[in-house]
Amino acid sequence: MTVDDTGSGTGVHPAADGEPGRDAQAESDENPLALRLEQLILGAERRYTPFQAARSAGVSMELASRFWRAMGFADIGQAKALTEADVLALRRLAGLVEAGLLSEAMAVQVARSTGQTTARLAEWQIDSFLEGLTEPPEPGMTRTEVTYPLVELLLPELEEFLVYVWRRQLAAATGRVVQAGDDDEMVDRRLAVGFADLVGFTRLTRRMEEEELGELVEAFETTAADLVAAHGGRLIKTLGDEVLYAADDAGTAAEIALRLIETMANDETMPELRVGIAFGTVTTRMGDVFGTTVNLASRLTSIAPRDSVLVDGAFAEELIRTGEAPASEAEATEAAAAAEKEGEEPPSYRFALQPMWQRPVRGLGVIEPWLLARRGGSS
Repeated sequence: MTVDDTGSGTGVHPAADGEPGRDAQAESDENPLALRLEQLILGAERRYTPFQAARSAGVSMELASRFWRAMGFADIGQAKALTEADVLALRRLAGLVEAGLLSEAMAVQVARSTGQTTARLAEWQIDSFLEGLTEPPEPGMTRTEVTYPLVELLLPELEEFLVYVWRRQLAAATGRVVQAGDDDEMVDRRLAVGFADLVGFTRLTRRMEEEELGELVEAFETTAADLVAAHGGRLIKTLGDEVLYAADDAGTAAEIALRLIETMANDETMPELRVGIAFGTVTTRMGDVFGTTVNLASRLTSIAPRDSVLVDGAFAEELIRTGEAPASEAEATEAAAAAEKEGEEPPSYRFALQPMWQRPVRGLGVIEPWLLARRGGSS
């Protein structure tokens, strides 16, 4: 049986009943500190083989294998490497299926999404907390000797913080779902989707040292994540030199895009940036977004001028419909004159739109992009 395609390699993945596992000698060769750390983190000793764990949980070996594979756990054959917590997790997932609260396919999706997300989080935490220990607190101590007490101190605090953040995110996501117009909008929703891309990143990879390049990417991702969150968007994923975000309305997506351009332009250490945004129906799965709208946003990014934001016609129409941008400067002038004549305040537009030449876009036909900018010195 093979490792799951997530490639996380974390934890364990059971083999089919009867499949040969690692021998006792291989198990005895494991690093003693690694075993102590595992027991500290898991809070229990190894007691079960995969077959024994499945049997104790009251689930078939086939279903247990599907759950473990979905969580990204590596193959351990029939080694005795599982704990009471592994049995309890199996029992809980299977119980949700038996109670009719989740289908078997949905339970596997829950396992997969949780495994993929926490695997990345765990890798980041190890990189940040442990690899950063270049100077032990006492002379003569090795990094290995520092690791155990550090994990012992951090574990309960990080666990509580993880649950807190998860509850907060779950509350926000639930709120968005219940506000959807109908059931179809829970999966296929109308969203603004934006890509922000560093210009000339490939050339930078040839000129910069790996450490320096890593710092640049981290700074870009951190800046983008902070701006997206601060202005009401949702960061979908980061791809090194590119970030993908979504927003419930065009105004929020536009503000984020312009803030990204402005912030990066004021940082001399950063390359130029370009952003593409599209508005329309988006399919959401496991926190990611798919569909023609996403593809269009990506294509717009690739043709956007440096340090600018290019949007599609649907996005422009949405900004005009909501009164956040005029259809043209002539219309803005007319509206201001009419308001002045009536003794009223003129419309306050946040953004300006400039139509660009129509052009063919691979796989999407001919589109008419619009250049998005701030209007009237708004900030």
